[in-house]
Amino acid sequence: MTHELPTWFEAVALTAIVGLLLADLAVVARRPHVPSMRESGLWVGFYVALAGLFGLVVWAVGGAAPAGEFYAGWLTEYSLSVDNLFVFVLIMSRFAVPREHQQRVLMVGILVALVLRAGFILAGAAIIEQFVWVFYLFGAFLVYTAVKLVVGDDDEEYRENVAIRGLRRVLPLTERYDGARLRTVQDGRRVWTPMLVVFFAIGSTDLLFALDSIPAIFGLTHDPFIVFTTNVFALMGLRQLYFLLGGLLERLVYLPLALAVILGFIGVKLVLEAMADNTVPFVNGGEPIAWAPEVPIWVSLVVIVGSLAVATVASLVRTARSADVDTDPGR
Repeated sequence: MTHELPTWFEAVALTAIVGLLLADLAVVARRPHVPSMRESGLWVGFYVALAGLFGLVVWAVGGAAPAGEFYAGWLTEYSLSVDNLFVFVLIMSRFAVPREHQQRVLMVGILVALVLRAGFILAGAAIIEQFVWVFYLFGAFLVYTAVKLVVGDDDEEYRENVAIRGLRRVLPLTERYDGARLRTVQDGRRVWTPMLVVFFAIGSTDLLFALDSIPAIFGLTHDPFIVFTTNVFALMGLRQLYFLLGGLLERLVYLPLALAVILGFIGVKLVLEAMADNTVPFVNGGEPIAWAPEVPIWVSLVVIVGSLAVATVASLVRTARSADVDTDPGR
């Protein structure tokens, strides 16, 4: 599933993507504000169209195979990113982040996510190159994650992890925000503002997200360039999507089930691929398993798009019916 794209293309594409991210960061730094629904919608549409256009360019440069892998990976990562917005909403609510500064928090969170995922991608590519059997572990982990999404609890409260609780004990923190500053002066001494804890919460959450998303994308392509670009395009526009979706996130009640189907499918796909290239001594005597089928990328696309479409329609139908029941005085 590895397809060599020209080095010049990868260099130009990565330079353009980094430039776009820096420009986006500069806009947020210079003009923090709460974007309107129209502004958010236009930006989300722009980034989605940009991802679609990039896939076509990949197709023109490298052919249908890498383009198909890009689209499948982007859809998977984008759907996982939308699910991650649930947690971002809980974090913003838990720490009462002023709405006009939420854009900056999200932008920092996205940059942290990109750095973490870039590290995971480089490490994952190196490990896969040397140890194909790691797909057994990746596959099992994704299936486990899928099961957790199905049977997980319904508790919507955000709980601070051990690292954040330790941060509160070690550092002098105030409960008062001072704009978007990390440090401020209170009673004559310098203290940290809650913004530091928010950044730390977003960063540690991003780390957990990367543990799910990186094995998932490696189940669709082994090309580090495609893996990284799918993550970048999935995260670009996530900030505007946060403000656009708003209450719609609560209406996507079946999204976790769709993600469970997608992650479970990719997990099984990884295990089948590991079986086809098996070198583990205690599995089939260390020999490849001939009957293990190869799942083509078009099947992956059908499963991903179909799962998301069914989940979205079913969610909107269910929430619409619930709204009708709530507004009908005769029931």
